[in-house]
Amino acid sequence: MTELNVWKNVDDYFMDKLLPENEHLDAVLQANKEAGIPEIDVSPTQGKLLYLLAKIKGAATILEIGTLGGYSSICLAQALPKEGKVVTLEINEEYALVAQQNIERAGYKEQVEIILGNALDSLPNLKKAGHLFDFIFIDADKPNNPAYLKWALKLAHPGAIIIADNVVRNGAVTDEISEDERVRGVQQFIDLLKEEPRIEATAIQTVGVKGYDGFVLAIVN
Repeated sequence: MTELNVWKNVDDYFMDKLLPENEHLDAVLQANKEAGIPEIDVSPTQGKLLYLLAKIKGAATILEIGTLGGYSSICLAQALPKEGKVVTLEINEEYALVAQQNIERAGYKEQVEIILGNALDSLPNLKKAGHLFDFIFIDADKPNNPAYLKWALKLAHPGAIIIADNVVRNGAVTDEISEDERVRGVQQFIDLLKEEPRIEATAIQTVGVKGYDGFVLAIVN
């Protein structure tokens, strides 16, 4: 049995034991597949982790950079108090349309706002409008991770949690001479975390149905 099969079997075990069936999230994955959206959503166990972290934080305002088909948006919305809000940014119009349909089907039309466009254009507009967030999830194009972190700091309440996904790059994050712009973006992101006195952070390696990867967990002081 390969490592990936073992990891998938363990994920399946935990999903069966700890994650109750969620027809809305299952429907999102099916709708995304039918629409031809890349199957790069967070896994169900990772989605539940996002939900739990947002709930532990008591987050009422959540920013997501990278909507895709709305799977993680819904996971985060499930953690909101009644008057809470998720603002999620997506550059791809087709993905945003599918995500909107998924979010409405799941019953979170009023809690989740999708902003279509380049995130680096949308983020300054959020700042100008006076938005601040309790929880920020960065899961978009990796070369721009350093810029996303800088904006996250400008948009974060004191004590805000920042999560960044896909930071291990199958181990390539340690390759100091990598020419992969995604790897370079993550490395620069990590360097900024190291140098930024307002942030305490760690990174966790993960294995599972999505293979070998990991995420950053940070808090803004």
